[in-house]
Order: sequence, then C-alpha cells, then structure tokens
Amino acid sequence: MADRINIAKPIIGQEEIDNVVEVLKSGMIAQGPKVSEFEDEFAKWIGSDYAIATSSGTTALHTALLACGIGKGDEVITVGFTFVASSNSILYTGAKPVFVDIYEDTFLIDPSKIEDAITDKTKAILVVQLYGQSAEMDSIVKIAKKHNLFVIEDAAQAHGAEYKGKKVGTLGDVACFSFYPTKNMTTSEGGMITTNNKDIAEKSKIFRAHGSSVKYHHNYLGYNFRLTDIAAAIGLAQLKKIDSFNDKRIKNAEYLTNGLKDIEGVIPPVVKDENKHVYHQYTIKVKGDRDKWIEYLDEKGIGCGVYYPIPLYNQEYYKEIGYNQSCPVTDKVVSQVISLPIHPSLTKEELDTIISVVKDVSLKLV
Repeated sequence: MADRINIAKPIIGQEEIDNVVEVLKSGMIAQGPKVSEFEDEFAKWIGSDYAIATSSGTTALHTALLACGIGKGDEVITVGFTFVASSNSILYTGAKPVFVDIYEDTFLIDPSKIEDAITDKTKAILVVQLYGQSAEMDSIVKIAKKHNLFVIEDAAQAHGAEYKGKKVGTLGDVACFSFYPTKNMTTSEGGMITTNNKDIAEKSKIFRAHGSSVKYHHNYLGYNFRLTDIAAAIGLAQLKKIDSFNDKRIKNAEYLTNGLKDIEGVIPPVVKDENKHVYHQYTIKVKGDRDKWIEYLDEKGIGCGVYYPIPLYNQEYYKEIGYNQSCPVTDKVVSQVISLPIHPSLTKEELDTIISVVKDVSLKLV
C-alpha cells in the first residue's frame, strides 16, 4: 500500500518554533503580552472590535454564552448535527439546547425551522458554521431581532469563511473559534471570542479569569479559561499563514469536486453563491453502505472521517436527561456523510489518488 493520506495534518514551521522559543526565554509563559497581541491581530483579521482569547473553542462558547447572560431556565436554539461541544456549552450554563433541523445539501441550520422552536424561554440562537461554510445569516439575524434574541456563531470550523463578503465571526452578536490542531489554523489548543459588543467583551474577559476584573476581587462565578503566551505565539505565526492555508484548501476542494462530480453514488459539497467556503472538512454524501465505503477507503490508505455519526439529541447522556426527538434531515444525513482529506499539504498526486480510489469504491458498492 502507498503512503497513507491523512485526513488532517497541522502545518508547523520554523516561525512557530521561533516564536515559542522567544516566549520560553522571556519567562512569561502564562497569559501575557503575546495573548494581547494575538487578540489584537485576530480582531483586525476578522474585522471585529474585540477579540478575547480562551483555552479552547469549548471554553470560548461557554464564556460567550455566560457573557450574553444565558443561564438556568433559558433555552438556546441550535442543531444536532455538530460536535458535542456546541450543545454541551449550553448545558454548562444551566440552559437547555433546543435542536432544530438542517438543510440536506449544506448541513447548515434551516432558518425556516427556527421560529417554531422559539418560546418565552428562548434567549439565543447558536448557529454552527459547519465544515467551513456560513449559514444564511440574514434570515437568522432577522428572526433574532424580531424576537430579541442573541445570535452566537459557533465558528470553530470557519476561520476566514465569508457570507456576502463579510467574515464569519462578525455576523452575529458574538462568535467563537477553535484552534485545535486539526482546524484551519492552530495554537495547539485554544479558542477566541469575537464581538463588536463592548459589554460582551468585558464580561468575557471577566468570566475567563475567575470572575475577576480586579485581582482578588470576584464579581461573578468565573473560570480559569485563559490562553497561554506559548499558545498565542503559535497563533501569531499561524495567523500570518491562514489566508494561504485557506486558498490551498479551496483549490484542493475545487480539484476534488471536479474529479468526483460525475462519480455515481457520490455527491460533493454544495457551496452557496453568497459564501466563501474554507473547507475545514471536505464532506461528501454517498449512497449505499457508508461503513463499506469507509472500509474500502481505509484499505487503500485514504484517511477519512465521519463528522458526525450520531445526532446530539441521540447521544447517551442527552437521552438520560430527557431528550427524545427526531430531526428528519439530520437523522438522514448522519448515515451518508464522509469527510475526505483536504488539508493544504496535499499534493496533486495525492488528490488524484483520492479521486481514483473513490471511483473504484463507487464501482464496487453502487
């Protein structure tokens, strides 16, 4: 078998190494000047007034929800087709996730399903910008304004994605990014909150630092959700490369789609005209036994993943706390999706191999 083509591959260069060494030599390795610099540079890149770094994408979501005043007895509308951190962060505040369905082609929240889910307990809509593409934010924001709700973007997979020429992270009241190693850019672990709302920004800084704005004075029940200067140093180097990383992902996606579009039993990703899709994942839908597809791809050395195989409302813990529902489109696509390698390190030869193997699998299974 040829060398395996991995589903993801973080790209760390000499710039990241040099930045980390500089921080280590400085002696300031916790949250310090590099975190502040990273926040400033990320805000400039996104186009937001404020950016607040956190220890992970999950803690960014938790912090942002708290800063919006979400708490016990509240409801937050979101989707069940995403990573569990999206809805867990709602539970952490004492609020309740309310799941609505998605579009079958883009896998993004269907705005037409939102209003029916709104009650007098609803306080926010948490929009998951899945796989690197934006949801229909104009419709969502219009609904939120009508009902006086916060719009929170879970942008963990959407660094640099755009909707109608505006970057994801600037489209709602507040947004949250992840810098996990498989993301479009990384800090090893880390997260970022972006907002134009001064009150949300200030409260986010307080909640991430033990509920304190003045040392040893604690106004809220807060947490230790701070980022380190070591992580920020990596992030500063990655931020200079993210646009080129995304450009390569987009070119790789175009190449794959051109090669896969006529293969029977394969539906490549759908990109809406108003969107810039940055392809955190390149996710296809397949016909037939999805497990067999994965088995054949794995045998041929093609790394692949299923994001996500079980709707959140069907997860064991969620069933234990009383969830018993069905979102028909979500329930359908969870058995169809496969994500293929799309990372910037892929060569043309590797892309051709992926296309060839998918074609071979199709001939066997469809």
